[in-house]
Amino acid sequence: MSRFVCIVQARMGSTRLPGKVMKKIMGETILYYIIERLKQSKLIDTILIATSRNQIDNVILEEAKRLNVDCFRGSEDDVLSRYYNAAQTYNAENIVRITGDCPLIDPKMIDEIIGFYLENNDLDLITNAGPIIEKRTFPRGLDVEVLSFNVLKMAYENAKDDYQREHVTPYIYENSDKFRIFYYTAEGKMNRPDIRITIDTEEDFKLISKIIENYKNLNFNSEEIVDFLDKNPELLMINQHVKQKKIRKDV
Repeated sequence: MSRFVCIVQARMGSTRLPGKVMKKIMGETILYYIIERLKQSKLIDTILIATSRNQIDNVILEEAKRLNVDCFRGSEDDVLSRYYNAAQTYNAENIVRITGDCPLIDPKMIDEIIGFYLENNDLDLITNAGPIIEKRTFPRGLDVEVLSFNVLKMAYENAKDDYQREHVTPYIYENSDKFRIFYYTAEGKMNRPDIRITIDTEEDFKLISKIIENYKNLNFNSEEIVDFLDKNPELLMINQHVKQKKIRKDV
C-alpha cells in the first residue's frame, strides 16, 4: 500500500482560463512544472494526475504519459468522487492534494508538511491553506493538503452539496468537530498571504511566466520566489486586483 499518493487535479475546462494546465512557459506546460517539482519530493510515493473522462481532457492523459506519471479519469464536476476513486484504485493510505493551478508548488514545503503529519499521527488533515482566510499565511499557490484515506472516504460518503463535491475538502472543514485538522502556518519571510502565485487568469499566468523565466532550472524554492518578488515589486502589481473565486456561491 502506498503511504502517500499525491493526486493532482487537472482539467481543460477551467472557466476563467480555459486550458490553463496546458499553457506553455519556455516551451513546457504548466502541468510539466507541477509534476517535475513534485518529483523532487522525498516523501511522496506516487504522483497521479486525476482528470475527467471528457474528450477535451484526452490531452491531459497524453501529457501524463509524456511526463511518465499515471492518469486517473473520473467525474468532471464531482471532483470528490474523482479523488476518492483515484485514491482507492492506487491503494493510497494518505493523500497529498495538489490542484492544477500551482506550478510553483514547493517540494521541500510538502515534505515538511508530510513530516509534521507523520510526527503527529492523530491528525486527520493538515493544510497550509484551508478555507479560513485568517489562517492563511503562505502565498496563495503553495497550497497543500495532506489527509488520510479514511477521512477522504468519510467526506465522499457524507458530502451532499455540489460545492462540497466540486472542491473535495469543504465537508471536512465544515465538520471540524468530527475531524482533527491542523493549520500549518508560515513564519518570517514566508508569512505573505498578500502574494498570489496561482494561475486562474491571464494576469496570473503573466506573473508566473516572469518568475519561471527568471530561473535556469526548477530547483528554486518558495523563499527565493518571495525574495525575487520583493526585489521586483512591480511584478506583484500584475495580478494584485485578481480575486479568488468563492467556493460557495451563496456567501
